[in-house]
Amino acid sequence: MDVLQDHLARARASGAVFARSVACPPWGLRLPGDIQMAVHTVVQGRAWLWLDDPRAAVELAPGDVALVRGGPDHHIAHEAGAACLPLERFHARHEHDERSGDHRAAVFMCGAYRFSGDIGQGLIDALPPILPLSAAVDDPLRDVVGLLSRELAAPAPGHPTVLDRLLDILLVYAIRTCFQRGAGAPRWFRASADPRLSPALRAMHADAAHPWTVSELAALSGLSRASFARGFQQALGQAPMRYLTDWRMTLARDHLRTGDLTLAQIADLTGYASPYAFAAAFRRHHGRPPGRWRQDLKQGE
Repeated sequence: MDVLQDHLARARASGAVFARSVACPPWGLRLPGDIQMAVHTVVQGRAWLWLDDPRAAVELAPGDVALVRGGPDHHIAHEAGAACLPLERFHARHEHDERSGDHRAAVFMCGAYRFSGDIGQGLIDALPPILPLSAAVDDPLRDVVGLLSRELAAPAPGHPTVLDRLLDILLVYAIRTCFQRGAGAPRWFRASADPRLSPALRAMHADAAHPWTVSELAALSGLSRASFARGFQQALGQAPMRYLTDWRMTLARDHLRTGDLTLAQIADLTGYASPYAFAAAFRRHHGRPPGRWRQDLKQGE
């Protein structure tokens, strides 16, 4: 079990490409902040990307990728501070630019991702508001951008599936690169690269229902119980059993949110002997029984 893969799979990310755009200057596009995560990449020319303050704009060159977290509206334009149009008006203004032959035209792609539940939100929260990534010539990220560009320029049978898969790959590369480079990577990601802790982490994620003990997890990691518990606390900021309980409750909340399982099935999936045992644990953790938690969630939507 790859812990990052587990988070990505359970986040149930779904991608939707906005468009491949060709725009002659002056141009500017404004995208709404309710997009959970936007993906931008430049194929030709240059673009500037910013949130509220154009003075903090990030320049994107061909092959660069930027992820933008949901929140405030964000802007992408031929220069920082340029007037930016909403998507429909932008497309209407620049719909003929590809045929203009203007060598100054920028070619760029915008996509969007939506994540489900607490696990998906946790991945998003671990990223900065704007994450620019410059890919080296031999970086696979650049290859994915090239494939996306060619697919969008010349759609063929199976086009939506190809775009979906390429966006998936682009997202994984970008998140992995961010976590590998950044000091703000989640603690579980850093710990999953630690050979002393990763076997235990992978085991808990592979089988959250197993009645794990600290001694059993320590044995998987080849450490004494005391050394494992101490190292785990230092790396993840909580004891192994607390981490396991938090992970089980995260899984439970996501299933309660989607309504895909009964309480008995959730109890079985998260390692509780009965729905009553699960409900008691959930109440201790959240201050409310699972049924009330789900009801409150629906009323708040």
